[in-house]
Amino acid sequence: MSTMNETIRGFGLVPVVVLNDAKDAVPLAKALCEGGLPVAEVTFRTDAAEESIRRIAEAFPEMLVGAGTVLTTDQVDRAVAAGAKFIVSPGFDPEIVDYCLSKEIPIYPGVVTPSELAQAVKRGLKVVKFFPAEAYGGVNTIKALAAPYPMVKFMPTGGVNLKNLKNYLECDKITACGGSWMVKGDLIKAGAFDEIRTLTADAVALAKEIRG
Repeated sequence: MSTMNETIRGFGLVPVVVLNDAKDAVPLAKALCEGGLPVAEVTFRTDAAEESIRRIAEAFPEMLVGAGTVLTTDQVDRAVAAGAKFIVSPGFDPEIVDYCLSKEIPIYPGVVTPSELAQAVKRGLKVVKFFPAEAYGGVNTIKALAAPYPMVKFMPTGGVNLKNLKNYLECDKITACGGSWMVKGDLIKAGAFDEIRTLTADAVALAKEIRG
């Protein structure tokens, strides 16, 4: 987990991708890689997620592809079998967290309360998802949660965009930010992968500028 955490921190950004058609998986991954961001969280919100992860993992083995919105242990198994290297869940589900830990699968569960964070700390997790970030107070809440739990870092997702990215990435309690502005569904549907590549490159440049 520590190596995975450092890798994700190095990126500073994790594109949150919703794919409705697996045919878009490889060109999207190509656009992200060419934009300088070889990482993606492919959400299990669609029927195409599993096959999309498989195609990305096969075409770009060097890419860090994970599965998001994972709600069951069956989805964990399917995602990992398809090639997912990490799991993200929207909330803190003890069953999913313990299942992943027992199989040494990197897991980033969502938290928004001290009680949920306490459960993560109890299990030795060093990085958790903070979702939905903006709706639950953004950086101010993260700082408040981190005060009694200084050993934990956060990966905020939900409402993070170019306008507030600086505010998030300047916080030393944040490992990386999850976002979808560079991989919007309408761009994917339109096959606008050149635009996705440009938006990704711009986001990478901004993240590097913020963090130095």
